[in-house]
Amino acid sequence: LDAREPSAALRELLERDSDTYTWVAATVGSNNASGYQLATGEPVMPIGGFNGSDPSPTLAQFQRHVVDGEIHYFVGGGGFRANGGSSAAQEIAAWVAETFTAQTVDGVTVYDLSTGREAA
Repeated sequence: LDAREPSAALRELLERDSDTYTWVAATVGSNNASGYQLATGEPVMPIGGFNGSDPSPTLAQFQRHVVDGEIHYFVGGGGFRANGGSSAAQEIAAWVAETFTAQTVDGVTVYDLSTGREAA
């Protein structure tokens, strides 16, 4: 499938404080999520299911997870599809991009959601 292994720097970032989150990251599609989850050994939320086309979670559900401090990072871009999939996945990706500051790690765009208690 399309799961590529993240760089050592990205893997290290995702593993940081991993024990304090339900999901170390969220990304669109389980193909994308599986690469991160296999590399880190930590749970990664696959937004939109297998290929990002399922409307799960909704934007409101995702925002609740962020406010509750359950998701550390949102991963998009850099060859890992972030804007495809369902309208719910697109809404989530747009909300994250509008609400949080992007950082780029080895060509992959990452958003730290840990400040999300105030954002949603």
